[in-house]
Amino acid sequence: MHRSVIALASLALVGAPLAVSSAAVAETAGANPPTVIARGQVSPLSLDVTPRGAVWYSQNFAGLLMWARPGGEPKVVAHTRKGKELGAVSVSKRTVTYATTGQSGRTSLMVRRPNGRIVKVANLSRYERRNNPDSAMEYGIPGLDEACAQQWPVEEAGPPSYTGIVESHPYATVTVDGTRYVADAAANAILAVGKGGRVRTAAVLPPQELVITAELAEAAQIPECAVGETYGFEAVPTDVERGRDGMLYVTTLPGGPEDPSFGARASVLRVDPSNGSSEVVADGLLSATGLAVAPNGDIYVAELFGNRIRKIADGTNHAVRWRKSTMPGDVEFADGRVWATRKVLATGQVVRFPK
Repeated sequence: MHRSVIALASLALVGAPLAVSSAAVAETAGANPPTVIARGQVSPLSLDVTPRGAVWYSQNFAGLLMWARPGGEPKVVAHTRKGKELGAVSVSKRTVTYATTGQSGRTSLMVRRPNGRIVKVANLSRYERRNNPDSAMEYGIPGLDEACAQQWPVEEAGPPSYTGIVESHPYATVTVDGTRYVADAAANAILAVGKGGRVRTAAVLPPQELVITAELAEAAQIPECAVGETYGFEAVPTDVERGRDGMLYVTTLPGGPEDPSFGARASVLRVDPSNGSSEVVADGLLSATGLAVAPNGDIYVAELFGNRIRKIADGTNHAVRWRKSTMPGDVEFADGRVWATRKVLATGQVVRFPK
């Protein structure tokens, strides 16, 4: 992800203003509010839930892997060195997968075995340096007239055109038949980690296109000569899950501002892990940072700055509001219920919604 593009992690770290005031958002109304599993958590941006209701989640910027059960006290089960982020949590057969990201840009895929032993299974940043999966992907406006490009406000809007750079930030994982798939938000790719820690590129996500209108150009200080051009933003994957059809389902942030200023441009993609092809399941989402796929095929999406969880019914491409929820970061479906993290850029919580 080009450094001029707003990353979700950067928003949390530098304290950027939220697009919607969380204080103004009412939580789920009615007689059945969600059960709070954990309170006072620091940036719980990732979680997974076992079939029996044990919750594994991250406190990303505290560098902690957590475990909790409803009615019990959360426990720290792993931690990183100071200054490292921990996230991308998933569970498969009592084995927990997660990722670490250092300030130096080093990223690793880690595993916690059922006996508590923690091992490093892959060096993701090394793979990125050697392969740079989106190096051939053209972002921005390729072929923009040189005179127009010279007027482009690089500092405010990013380069007028560029190709993928070397950068890694694993944001989510899922294990399918022994292969660990990683949504790398900076590489703009889905990686597959097999036996022995061998890493390969499962899919490079296509640019997310936006036509530059006169209003958008004025707001972003883009020159008038670019009005009508199509700008290709990076597709930033934030979650990956397996569907009942064997496909991978991925939420993407579209690069650029994640607030509503450029419109609701996030998407859910269906990715074929066998050949890397992808198609849009639903778009028009706002800051989609997590998703869950229920056994019946319904998809639930956490919209961080939309302050809500939306539902995409199986076989449709239309997302409807399912629940209001302040700054939801991730969402899972287990034991017939939806689980989520919320208030993730404030004093975070892990919650379970009723059936």
